[in-house]
Amino acid sequence: MKQILIVDDNLIILQQIGVCLEGKYNVMLAKSGAQALSICEREIPDLILLDIEMPVMDGFETIECLKCNGILRHIPVIFLTASHDITTETRALRMGAVDFITKPVEKSILLHRIELHLELNDYQLNLKKSIKDLEDNIVLSFADLVECKDSNAGGHVLRTSRYLGVLGREMIDRGMFPEELTEDALKLMVQAAPFHDIGKIGISDVILLKPGELSDDEYRVVKQHTVIGSRVLSKIYERTMSQNYLKYASLMAEGHHERYDGTGYPYGLKGNEIPLCCRIISVVNVYDACKTDRVYRRAMDHKGAINVISMGRGTEFDPLIAEVAESIAGTLAAIDIKQGTLLGSWAKVGAR
Repeated sequence: MKQILIVDDNLIILQQIGVCLEGKYNVMLAKSGAQALSICEREIPDLILLDIEMPVMDGFETIECLKCNGILRHIPVIFLTASHDITTETRALRMGAVDFITKPVEKSILLHRIELHLELNDYQLNLKKSIKDLEDNIVLSFADLVECKDSNAGGHVLRTSRYLGVLGREMIDRGMFPEELTEDALKLMVQAAPFHDIGKIGISDVILLKPGELSDDEYRVVKQHTVIGSRVLSKIYERTMSQNYLKYASLMAEGHHERYDGTGYPYGLKGNEIPLCCRIISVVNVYDACKTDRVYRRAMDHKGAINVISMGRGTEFDPLIAEVAESIAGTLAAIDIKQGTLLGSWAKVGAR
């Protein structure tokens, strides 16, 4: 049964509306905006009937608090008021109310409006879930497409996304790069990370799957996967600009092989010239690549991969980000990874 929160400083009206809804909905009552917010912290209602004219905290202040809360902002709010003023009604709708009912409330109208907005909200939530499921399936399909080119990669792009989420979360908790690394930005980066190697679909299998060392010409070809991937993702983003993660995906595809000391590719960017999302993914990309069997070398163990990150601090990697990765080595190791044997020189191991 859906839960309706009724907020009104007039106890008689509060009880009257409560009686109207009893039996059809679970009803919660609040006699002030502050009490309503306190109730919402404990139990999130499916819809709120909110009086405008209340002392201390009126309906406008209350809905403003609701809309500033990431969890509560999506609750549909229907304003209740004795005012018939168009300015008041317009302000209510602009602040995010889904409807406006004048008092005294007529029961049939009230029930109809509540049912209508509950159904509409359910539809919107289901639509968002369907879109999210579609996006997730697209990401998985792209990941599968990349790994069809190299079966030895074995889940690399998806694990990289998981590593990035763990590393980014620790960086946020430490207050690092607060203007760039927000909660929303991290979500988009995690969503974008599986696309970082998409440009490999444009590289010949003969070169990409070649065992052993590449020639200079072959290496130049392989390096083009960064600009190929960025170009493809940029075009998709231009057509679907509401999908903000694609902007990060394009940046990561292009810059995940840039090096902090400026010796990376494709553009030789240095230090903070490299976008933050690229500086983060470059660490986790190499970490996972080291722990994965490739056609040109065997996998390292966890300790060896962490040593690669340590040795690259300040040269290949942003030293601040590398230090955080080293500090959460145990958490990274717990993520689903193939364990391998350390062979060869760490300095010569990286990700193609």
